Amino acid sequence: MIVPQLEFAFTVRLVLKPAIWLRPTAVGAERAAVYLESGDFEGPAIRGRVLPESGADWALMRPDGVIDFDARYMLEADDGTPIYIQNRGFRWGEPDVMAAMARREDVDSSRYYMRTSPRFEAPQGPHDWLNRHVFVGAGEKIPRGNQIHYFKVL
Repeated sequence: MIVPQLEFAFTVRLVLKPAIWLRPTAVGAERAAVYLESGDFEGPAIRGRVLPESGADWALMRPDGVIDFDARYMLEADDGTPIYIQNRGFRWGEPDVMAAMARREDVDSSRYYMRTSPRFEAPQGPHDWLNRHVFVGAGEKIPRGNQIHYFKVL
């Protein structure tokens, strides 16, 4: 059996605007538009900024309390290379923990689950390794946004 190994790739720090909620949707869930304000990213082989207002998370709050992420935005590496990211994932925890995060309070990441599965699109060149690997993200909800640590699956 092959057991995948993980290699740290980079961390993205996102500053997010307050959510705009659609409550309830026609399917009984709640939808939020969470627009990106700014951010940065850094790792051993890449660093740069999150392009301000380049996208949003169209999160679905399911009736079971799980937040189903669908975030899409643009990164810009320090060398000027634009990189598109689509980030899918889940965040869930006890109701009191989820309520504290909704109020933008600082909550220890051991008290909730926040994992993502990103896909990247980068042009040919020094960052096209992002196009050829599977990544997983371990996220932290911080008071003004999210911090996600990405790992390349080897």
